[in-house]
Amino acid sequence: MLYYLFQYLNELDVPGAGVFGYISFRAAFAVITSLIISMIIGKKIIQRLQLLQVGEIVRDLGLEGQMKKQGTPTMGGLIILASILIPTLLFARLDNIYIILMLISTVMLGTIGFIDDYIKVFKKNKQGLAGKFKVMGQIAVGIVVGTTLYFNEDVVVKQKIFSQDAPSHVSYEINNDVEKQVVEKYIRVEVKSTVTTIPFVKNNEFNYERLTNWAGNNADLFGGIVFIIIVIIIITAVSNGANMTDGLDGLATGTSAIIGVTLAVFAYVSGNTVFADYLNIMYIPDSGELVIYIAAFVGACVGFLWYNSYPAQVFMGDTGSLALGGIIAVFSLAVRKELMIPLLCGIFLVENLSVMIQVGYFKYTKKRFGEGKRVFLMAPLHHHFQKKNMHEAKIVSRFWIIGIMLALLTFVTLKIR
Repeated sequence: MLYYLFQYLNELDVPGAGVFGYISFRAAFAVITSLIISMIIGKKIIQRLQLLQVGEIVRDLGLEGQMKKQGTPTMGGLIILASILIPTLLFARLDNIYIILMLISTVMLGTIGFIDDYIKVFKKNKQGLAGKFKVMGQIAVGIVVGTTLYFNEDVVVKQKIFSQDAPSHVSYEINNDVEKQVVEKYIRVEVKSTVTTIPFVKNNEFNYERLTNWAGNNADLFGGIVFIIIVIIIITAVSNGANMTDGLDGLATGTSAIIGVTLAVFAYVSGNTVFADYLNIMYIPDSGELVIYIAAFVGACVGFLWYNSYPAQVFMGDTGSLALGGIIAVFSLAVRKELMIPLLCGIFLVENLSVMIQVGYFKYTKKRFGEGKRVFLMAPLHHHFQKKNMHEAKIVSRFWIIGIMLALLTFVTLKIR
C-alpha cells in the first residue's frame, strides 16, 4: 500500500519519495516492521492467549523438562502470520502475481493450522484436525499454487536465445583450474515454461515437460497435471517436515529463519538480470518483489524467537509450523529452486525421515519377529537426542549450526556447476 502512495508522491516530485522504488529499501523496512510487530504486538497476543487459557496440552513422554511446558500458551503462529502479512501488504507491490500467490498461500496454510490448533485447545481433542482433512487442505494449496504457476500468463522466465545480431556477452568458466573468457551472442526471451533449477550441474535446468513427452499431442494436458502433482507433493512434504521439527523451543523458528535468508538471496539474484547473467542462473521477471515478502518472513521468525527461544513463553502450534513449511515450499517453487529443498531444508527432511524410518522399521520387525524394534530412542530425531540426556538448548543450537552449514552449501550451488 505504501509503495503506491510513495509512487504517487514521486510523480509529484516530492524529495526522497523515489527511494521506495528500490527493492532493497522496502525489504529493509519489511524486516524492521516485522520485528516490531512480532516483538511488541506479540506480547499483547501472548497475554490474550493466557487470559483465554490457550495452553499447550503436553503428553508425558518421559523427556526431561517436558511437563514444565504444560499450559504454555500456544497458537503463537498468529504472531508469525501477522508479522508476515502486514509488512508485505504495506511495502510490496500488490499487483505482482508472486506476491498475490504468497499472500493467498500464507492465509490458506495458516487457516489449516489454526483449525487444527482450535480443535486441540478449545474442543479439548488432542488429535486435532484429522490427518486426511489436513492433507486435503495442503492439496488445495498445491492445486492453487500449481495452476497459478502453470497457467498464469504473468509467470514466465527469460531464456537465452542465440542471435547473431545480439550484443556480445562476456562470461567466465574454469577448465583445469584456468579461468577463461567466453564470448556469447544471445538475447533473453520471455517464455512460458515449467523449467526449474538442478543444483551442482552445468547448464542446470530441467523442464518438467520432458516427463510427458510420451503423451504426444496431449503432452501439454498431462504436463500440467504432472506439474501440479509435483507441486502438491513438495508443499505437503515440506509443510509436514516443519511441523515435525517444531518440537523444541526455537528449533523450527530458527531453522526457518536460516532458510528464509537463503531464499531471499535466490529471489534477489533471480529477479535481477545483471546477477542472473553473471551467475548463469535463470532470470525470472518480477520475482525480485518476493524479496520483500521473504524479508518479512525472516523478520517474523527472528521476532518470534524473542518469545519462543528456550525457555519458550509461547509455542507457534500448527498455526505457525504448517504455515512456515508450506511458505518455504511455495516460495522455492516460485523462484524455481524447489529441487534444492532436500539440501536447504535438510533439517526438515531428516526429521521427517526419522519418523518414517522409526514407524516403518517398527511395523516390519513386529510383523516378522512378533516384537517391534526401534532404530532411534524416540522420533522425531530431536527427541532421540533428548533421550540421550542432551539439553534442549544444546540440541537446538547444534541443529541451527547444521542448518547454517546447509544454507552455505546451497549458496555454493550458485557457482559450482
